[in-house]
Amino acid sequence: MADPWAGDDAWSIGCRAYSFSRNRLRQAAEGGRYKWLGVLDATHHFIFLIDGVPVRFFRGDADEPTKRTLRQQETEARQLALALGDAESAEGLMFRLAVETGEGGEVTRVVFLALRGEDGAVECFWPVPLDNADVSAPPRRNAGAGLPPPLATGMIRRGA
Repeated sequence: MADPWAGDDAWSIGCRAYSFSRNRLRQAAEGGRYKWLGVLDATHHFIFLIDGVPVRFFRGDADEPTKRTLRQQETEARQLALALGDAESAEGLMFRLAVETGEGGEVTRVVFLALRGEDGAVECFWPVPLDNADVSAPPRRNAGAGLPPPLATGMIRRGA
């Protein structure tokens, strides 16, 4: 879809990818299939909600978030305090999805980050699996060995 002959470059392709991602998340939230997904701010400062917790995404290196990535919107901070139920523990905390891309613009890695403060102290760094598995499939049950029923000897009957 990108057309370098028409003037498309990395910046215009990135803007289109950001807009596409925003739109897909908004549609998924409005569709109601994912009850835990919502949108807090649908503008270009796009903030979506995962079970009430505000999250933003950015394209860039998860190991080195930029100052822009570390800026927190006022609505984002208020929503996080509400979601956590404790304004003190939410102070300076932000959740981000870092989308890392290759030279051709393809996604190479996505990392879920919990960062705190203007310096972006990392509290959580979780690479998201990109195996394209059907995430809506029910989880498989652990095939671990079964345990025998508990022993009932030594139980004291009350009122006997």
